[in-house]
Amino acid sequence: MKKSSYTLLLLLFATGTFFAGSWYNQHKASANTSANARKVLYYVDPMHPAYKSQKPGIAPDCGMQLEPVYADGRLTAAALQSPLSPGSVRIDSARQQLFGVRVAPVEQTSGDFKIRLLGRVAPDEARIYKLNAGIEGYIQDVSTATTGSFVRKDQVLASFSAPSASMPLQTFVLNLGAEDRFKKSAADGTVEGQSMASVNANLQLRTQQLQNLGMSALQMEEIRGTRQIPDTIKIVSPVDGFVLSRSVSPGQKFERDTEWFRIADLHRVWIVADLFESDAQYLKPGAQVRVSLPDQNAAFSGRVSNVLPQFDAATRTLKARIEVENNGYALRPDMVVNVELPVAFSRAMAVPADAILDSGLKKTVFVERGEGLFSPRTVETGRHFGDRVEIVKGLQAGEKIVVSGNFLISSESRLQEAAETYVPVANPQTNTEASKQTPSELKKSDSGNRIQSVPTTSSVPHPGRRRG
Repeated sequence: MKKSSYTLLLLLFATGTFFAGSWYNQHKASANTSANARKVLYYVDPMHPAYKSQKPGIAPDCGMQLEPVYADGRLTAAALQSPLSPGSVRIDSARQQLFGVRVAPVEQTSGDFKIRLLGRVAPDEARIYKLNAGIEGYIQDVSTATTGSFVRKDQVLASFSAPSASMPLQTFVLNLGAEDRFKKSAADGTVEGQSMASVNANLQLRTQQLQNLGMSALQMEEIRGTRQIPDTIKIVSPVDGFVLSRSVSPGQKFERDTEWFRIADLHRVWIVADLFESDAQYLKPGAQVRVSLPDQNAAFSGRVSNVLPQFDAATRTLKARIEVENNGYALRPDMVVNVELPVAFSRAMAVPADAILDSGLKKTVFVERGEGLFSPRTVETGRHFGDRVEIVKGLQAGEKIVVSGNFLISSESRLQEAAETYVPVANPQTNTEASKQTPSELKKSDSGNRIQSVPTTSSVPHPGRRRG
């Protein structure tokens, strides 16, 4: 009895082991089959996951191979490489070369740079001379000097006659005769010579009166030598300079305070340079600058004036004054010149100005997050060092940013953001009704109602709605 029971138990154990082994092998084979042949739901664009297609192929927007999405919800390795943050974009090396994308690391740097400005030559206001009429009269003769002509000191520019000037001229001649008599009396030691001081005072008064009428010191010396009253009064140049304006012609009648000539001494000129408010901090009084003429091998050394820059509301720039010694009169009024201001800056984190996209509301750079992956980042800028800009906040030394081609990357990023805002919308009611009908019912409905089904196009994205 015991032997038969033992045999039965052994038989049951062997049978159980056999069935257990069979079930294990069958389950393992089924798992391997399902793993090797997963069901593909649809295909997506690895650059724009919102784009879906029912068939494999090439993405119409970027030309990349579509990646399958399986029923278990897992993607391939390439499809799993999606952007890390909103606005990130992945661009392969071939497209980077096509876009001209260049990447450079952010560095702490220091050194010298030059601020280049445009300037305009202007006469020194302290060296401009205006020749005005102090009496009514008539222009008699006019020289050939016109606007822009170079004239020498004491050169006769014109002459005029003034009837009311005869009395001051006669008084001046009489005072000269009295001066001679009193000088002789003083030499002889007579009492009359003691009034010499009053005679000199009267003569000085008449001399100043003739100067106010427009007579030059040179012509008064001629009258002192000849003791003759001239018919006309000469208008002469007070300095060596250039005629800025001329307002006389032969026979012209003029009133008192009429401006005849305006002459500028151009041995020293001003350079009025336009600079932005951000560059004003580098323009210190007394700083040395270099002034050059465009397309000419001529340079001048200048000095920033002690006068503070003035703000021009029309151009929204500061007007800085630079004083330059004008050797050879190469600089003429209203000429346009180039100004270079050397500036040294301390150690700072600076990037190329082309690497920053300024929208007005924020400033953005694209940071390389991996091989071909770029993410936008908002930064704060500080000083401008020529073609470089200081980064105050948003970047760290050693990070790599896009320094060329960032406009194309920005466009690609915006396109991707726009595509990701659309979500495919399925019609659950249609799908439910279609799933309940059998193939024969679908065929009967199609033949009876003559309803033509709309073919599914794999290359056209599903209609979507915009996310709120």
